[in-house]
Amino acid sequence: MKKLTLLFLTLFTIGYIQAQHQKSMKKKILFVVTSHDKKGSTGENTGYYLGEVSHPWEVLHKAGYEIDFVSPKGGTPPVDGFDLKDPVNKEFWENKEYKSKIDHSLTPSQVNPKDYSVIFYAGGHGAMWDFADNKELANMASTIYENGGIVAGVCHGPAGLVNIKLNNGKYLVDGKKINAFTNEEESAVQLTDVVPFLLENKLKERGAKFEKSGLWQNHVVTDQRVITGQNPQSAKSVGEAILKELNNK
Repeated sequence: MKKLTLLFLTLFTIGYIQAQHQKSMKKKILFVVTSHDKKGSTGENTGYYLGEVSHPWEVLHKAGYEIDFVSPKGGTPPVDGFDLKDPVNKEFWENKEYKSKIDHSLTPSQVNPKDYSVIFYAGGHGAMWDFADNKELANMASTIYENGGIVAGVCHGPAGLVNIKLNNGKYLVDGKKINAFTNEEESAVQLTDVVPFLLENKLKERGAKFEKSGLWQNHVVTDQRVITGQNPQSAKSVGEAILKELNNK
């Protein structure tokens, strides 16, 4: 009888420890980066904007979260805004683990959305060509959101949000406060007639309550687990807003 009692207590203790361990394990964060490398027919190079990856990465990585990368085509995505004078860019680029991760980005079919508590769409002009119409990414984001997770984006990254639909048939951004690269900023970089659509206009068409500040001002908004930032200057603040939302869950 004593042996049975001891066995029961041992099994109970092991089960309790495993349950607590699983409870304490943090779900991962998924960064989405573009595979597109040209600005329309201009011949100019583009890709994901390095600072819009590195600055949120620094905040979330230091908080202990593991980050994976996915791109529409997988493999090594093109990079834009390559400035290693920015110490955070340099830190990310010289981190062997994460440099390898982004250079071997996953394809959407390799991702199990149930593994992630956050999906974050990094910007860079390339996102305007291959985020909005990618149904796999949209379905992935919808699943993460419907499971109680966070959907985020910065600058042109919210192009990935425009066609995300929820189980109730509504667009994710419908009725929510949303922020992204503005019409004025697109005009300032002289790409209004190059991008396939104006992000601000498209988000408004989807029912978003679009918020914005002046050119290149840091502006981030959080509404019902959707976090968006206006431009590269907002990248770190988006990372901080994601972390705050995670800590509130």
